[in-house]
Order: sequence, then C-alpha cells, then structure tokens
Amino acid sequence: MHEKTLKLLEFDILRQRVAQGARNAEAARRILQDLPLWDPQELGTLKRLVAAVWDRLASGDPEPQEPLPDISLLVTKLGVAGSSLSLEEAYALGVFIDRGEALKQWLLARASQGAEQQPLQSLVQALPDGSPLSREVFRVLDNTGKIRDLPVLREIRQRIGALTREREALITRYVQAEDTRYMLQSSVPSQRDGRMVLAVKAKFRGRIRGIVHEVSATGQTLFIEPGDVVEKNNELFMETQRLEGEIRRIFREMTARIALQRQVLEAFHEGILRLETIRARARYSWETQGHFAQGEDGAFGWSQSIRLKQARHPLLGSHGVSIDFVLEGLTRGVIITGPNTGGKTVSLKTLGLFVLMNQFGLALPAAPGTLLPFCDGVYADIGDEQSLSRSLSTFSAHMSTIAAIIAHSTEQSLVLLDELGSGTDPEEGSALAMAILDHLMEKRARIIVTTHQGSLKHYGYTQEQVENASVEFDAATLSPTYRILMGVPGESRALDMAARNGIPPCIIQRARSYLQDKGADVSALIQGLSLKYQELHIARELNRKEEERLKEEARKADLRELRLRQQEEELKAQAVGKLQRLLEESRKTLENLVREVKEGELSREKTVKVKAFLHDLETTVAEEDRAVLEDADALVQAVLAGEQKAGGPPRFPIKPGTLVRAGKYQHPGRVFRAGKTGFWVVEIGSLKMTFPEQDLYPFPASEGQEKPVIALPELVSAVKPQLELSVRGLHLEEALEALQRQIDAAVLSGLREFSVIHGKGEGVLRQGVHAFLKEQPQVAAYYFSRPELGGFGRTEVVMKC
Repeated sequence: MHEKTLKLLEFDILRQRVAQGARNAEAARRILQDLPLWDPQELGTLKRLVAAVWDRLASGDPEPQEPLPDISLLVTKLGVAGSSLSLEEAYALGVFIDRGEALKQWLLARASQGAEQQPLQSLVQALPDGSPLSREVFRVLDNTGKIRDLPVLREIRQRIGALTREREALITRYVQAEDTRYMLQSSVPSQRDGRMVLAVKAKFRGRIRGIVHEVSATGQTLFIEPGDVVEKNNELFMETQRLEGEIRRIFREMTARIALQRQVLEAFHEGILRLETIRARARYSWETQGHFAQGEDGAFGWSQSIRLKQARHPLLGSHGVSIDFVLEGLTRGVIITGPNTGGKTVSLKTLGLFVLMNQFGLALPAAPGTLLPFCDGVYADIGDEQSLSRSLSTFSAHMSTIAAIIAHSTEQSLVLLDELGSGTDPEEGSALAMAILDHLMEKRARIIVTTHQGSLKHYGYTQEQVENASVEFDAATLSPTYRILMGVPGESRALDMAARNGIPPCIIQRARSYLQDKGADVSALIQGLSLKYQELHIARELNRKEEERLKEEARKADLRELRLRQQEEELKAQAVGKLQRLLEESRKTLENLVREVKEGELSREKTVKVKAFLHDLETTVAEEDRAVLEDADALVQAVLAGEQKAGGPPRFPIKPGTLVRAGKYQHPGRVFRAGKTGFWVVEIGSLKMTFPEQDLYPFPASEGQEKPVIALPELVSAVKPQLELSVRGLHLEEALEALQRQIDAAVLSGLREFSVIHGKGEGVLRQGVHAFLKEQPQVAAYYFSRPELGGFGRTEVVMKC
C-alpha cells in the first residue's frame, strides 16, 4: 500500500476528521497513525466493534462526554523507582480512571441486547477494574483536585492558623499604636521572602528594632521585620515546611501503592484508549449517517462484487453528488469515459476512499445495500505528477507510478487509473494503455480506468471481463449530471465544453469540419447508445414498479383469504353455539314429555304433542342449517365481490358434483353449484365455500371418494400457529412451506411473536429462512435469539401489528 495513494485519495484528511471525535489526546494521536487494516479477520472484528458502539450512540442513552486526560507519561513515571506523583498528575490519573469506568458502564448498559453486541461486551468485560486505583487517589484528593483535610494535616494547619493570627496581632499593634503609627510609610504590612515586614520611614530606623530586609529605591523606606515578629515568622516557616513535608510523604506513599498495581493500570489504560479509538470511529460513522458495507449475505462479510448505492464523497459535504456504481459477476475492469468536469475523477476517488474507509472500520455515506470486497491494497494514479526537480514529465511520472502498481498489485487489489494513456502520442498511448490493462487483467486485479481515448472504448466492448461506463451529460444544458451509466461509453464533449468556455464559434465550427473530414461518426453511435440506455432505464423502472404492484396485490389477496377463513370460523362457531343452545332446550322439552308419558297413560293428545315436537325440531334444525349456509355464502360473496376477476377458460371440466382440491391448501371437496361468473361454491365437509375458478385443481382419480370431507380438528389446526416452529432436519423447500403456513396462521390468529429453530450446521437453513422472512410483508423484524436461548441456531420473528 503506497503512502502516496493515501494522500491522493485524501485519506489523511478523513483520518483527521475521525480523530477529532476522540475524547482523549493520545487516542486521537493513535487514530492519526492508524492505517487501513489488510487482515480480513482483524478487520471483521474491528467493524463489529464499531457497529456495536454505533448502536449504543443511536440508542439515545446519554453518552459520557467528559474528556479523558492524557496520562501516558504518568504510566511511564510510575515505573521509575522512588518517583512521586504531583497533585495535578494524581488528579489527572484519578479522573482518567473514573471516566474510563463510566465509559465501560455505558457500553455494558445493554449487554442483553443480543449476539451483535457480544464482541464489544467481551472486550469491555476483559478490562480490569480500575476503581481500587481511583480510590487510592481520591482518598487523598477531593473531586475538585484539592488535598482533603486529613487528620495528620489538620493539626499542622491549625497550628499554622494560630501562629498566623498571633503574628497579625503583633503587626496590628505596630500599625495601630500611637507611639509607632506615625513612623510607618504605610499602614498595610507587606511580605519579603515569605516573612511579614513593616514599611518604616528611614528617619525612624532606630526607633523600631528588627531585621531590615529591603530598602526602597529612593532610600526613604526601610522594610523591617520587628524583633518580636521574627520569632513568629520563624515558627510559621517551620510549620509550613512541616506541612509540605507531610504532603510529600502522603503523595510518595500513595504513588508507591499505585505503582504496585502498575500492570493493572497499564492494561486499563491501553483498553480504554482502544475503546476510545473505536468510539471515535463509531461517532464519525453515526454523525455522517453512514451504513456499513456488507457481503452478499447481509452480514459483516465480504462481497465478490462492488456495488455503491447513492454513494457521496465524505469530504465534499453538501456539494457532493451521490453516485451509483456496479462491478460484479465476471467483470474485473470498468472503463469510464465522458466529458471533462463530468465526475470521472471524483467517482474514482469516491470508490477508492470508500474501500479505505471500510478497511478503517468506518460506516460509509451511502445507502443500505452497498457491497465492497476485501482488498489487500488500493493503488491509484490520479492527477498530474510532473516534477521539474526530478526532471520528470507528466507521462514519465505516470509511468513510474504505474510500474510500481504493476509490481505490487494482486488478485485482491483495487487499481484506480485516471486518464490512462494520456500525456503522449494518442496512438502509442492507447496501445500502451491496452497492454497495461491486459497485464493487470491477467493478474485478475480489479481495475477502474478513466480515459478520453476512443480505442479504449472499443477495448471495453471486445474484452469479456471489461465493461464500458460513462458519466452522463445533458446535451440541452451542456452540463454533466454526475450519474454513471454502466454499459455505455461516453463522449468527451470537448467542442461543446470549449464553446461554453468562450472559444469563438468560428474555431469550433472549423474543428467540427476536421472531425467530419476524418469520418468520426462514432459520436452519433454513442449518442444513439445513450438514448437506448435511457429508454432501457425507463423500461426497467416501469417494470420494477409493476412488480411491486403485483406483489402488493398478491399480498392483499393472501390477506383477504386469511380474513375469509377467520370469518368462516367465527360463523361456524356461532352456528355451533346456536345448535348447542337448540339442543339443550330441545333436550329439556323432550325430558318433560317423557316424564309426562311415564307418569300417566299414553293418550292421543300426548302422542300428537310428541309428534309436533319432533316436527318442530326437524324444521328448526333445517332452518338453522340453511341460515348458516346462506350467511357463509353471503360473506364469501361480500369479501370477493369486485376484488377478483375470472381468469380464462377452465383447465379441466367443472360442474356440480366434480371432485376438486380447492384453495391455497388444496382442501378436498365437491363442487356444489356455480357462483357468480368465474366462481364456484365448493362443499368441504359441512362447509360450503366460494373459490375462484383458477384456485380449483382436479382431484386425482386414485384419491376419489364418495364425498371428500375435512374434519374440524384439521381445519382448526390449519390456522393454529406454534410459538416455537422447529424446521431442523427438513429440506429447505419443506422448511419454507412450514414457515409460510406458520406466518399465515400467525396473521389469522393475531400471534405477535414466534421463534424458528433452524440450527447452526452449514447455515443453509438459516440463510434460506432469513431470505424468506426478508421478503414477507407481514414480518416486521427478525433477529437471532440471545445466546442462552439458542443464539445463531434460532431466529425470533416479530409480526406487524
């Protein structure tokens, strides 16, 4: 990896912005020295850690914002025998430990959130506890950094206070006494070398006996320490020295106790700095609203393709234009052509910087779904490298850089070449450019090239692993749109750009005539291709919208079927309730009649009464049965009326009495009668349900029976979901069928959450289940279970309300 490439792609500027988010000066210095990681396992760990901290920032929990003091020199000092921390150093050490512990607690606040937080939780929990060291510091200092009023210091301070008051009383006597006051130049005493003195007029020198410490410049004032004050000053000096000595002793002993745990402090210090470098990366990613590049499986893996979606250069801010770029399949190289100022170089730099950001552990300012491969190096030749001091021309400088790229690039490298083949004779430059591309393609490096050479556009069409692309140009406004069109070469638009920038029209016209004389009709061909591409883009967009519409209609149809089944069950339950009440009442009536017959003789009146009861009972049951059927048929007609249309001629003869399998679950039944146009009423057990003709399937002859029935338990089980669905041991197709039935049942029964046990194994079932859940509109979210519940072998599914 060339340092030159980092500068060309402005990675150093981006790294400075990341470092600005660190709350510790040493962590910021480390970030400024860090390089992108070229080990895939180490990089995967870093990205997971940054993503976990990103989640904590996005959670809204208050983040510790206080800066962490730089204590790197203090840690080194503790390794020197007999050293002693100063008050400021000890306070910085205590603050670092306390704020480091606060950072740990903030990161551990959601330890139970799931497997995605596990790497971060393991890292934080592995750090030693720094609280004992902090207590050693704050046993001597208070929270403001001042020395506490310890008992051993309190007695000395009290003695100093008493001596100070006695000294002040002596001085006050000289200032206030009538016999000495007039001898003083000032009534305010002063200090010389820490000793209290009086400003005495020179002519009264002998009147106040004491030690002369200083004489004023004019000689008119003597600064005298009176004899009776000398003793107090001496005592104060001795007590002050005693206090300072005691403080030094306390700090030496505190430093010695901390030094005994120096290894713990070093581990804690190193761990907090690592966490802070991770937090700075996460904060930058969160503030720029980025998304992490992923692999095809959606995790933090690696893709074999490059796919940028709405990618914005992170250093351009609001001036940046989002771009889309794709390099996938067998394609290993892309040749981008188009006008100057159209965005070719910015696209190169954006892609290169995105790869460096990804391998620095950062989220990318792009839409979800951005894919990037793992690269073992990024090599770039961008811009003019002419050097007069080294006697290098532009072409020579480019060749020197490309020679180094050829020597170091591998199959996993990304090579970015700007204006390949320029700076020399166009024919020779083009031939050399194609030979360079051939060599890099043989090494299977990923190559992105920008050029104005027409022969390279042809090269892009003739090489299987190379694709043409262009930056779009609005011919009406003569301005670029900064969109990349894959599969279509672009025009340089040099004449249009020259005319726009003030070249006289006569010169432009003459230039066009030269082009016409050379038979350069390629421009018209490219314009035609561009128009075809735009038409294809519009057609694809219309097709995508139509697919979305059809998916939505299918979803609504599934929901209608589920609602119909639920309402049928409700009607059936109501009917069963009515029949049960009727049976209960009839049983009581019949019991009364039997008792009357037993108690007396059988008369004609009693016989008529029994016959009338049986007739009424038969009539009532028939009416109830007909009412239930009419209600069910009316419900079906109401739900389906106007929502589905008959579809084409029947696939097999259908008439009343035909045995069929009906609906999504192909329940066995018999056609009862024709419904409205395109619909048939099918008798399934004791129910009669209406189905569209396209939902009826022929009943195999080997399965034919007098009257297919479906038992009530089977019908109920079809809509009864499980709280825990196990698909272990099933083939993927069987597992997905079971999962589809579970989702339908959950929607029908109102089940909010359930789990799917798929096991770990080789991951086929897990990936298939996740891909299936991702496409289900009824599913609101899904995620792996907590480790104690199954971890990666079990998925929790949350349904939409």
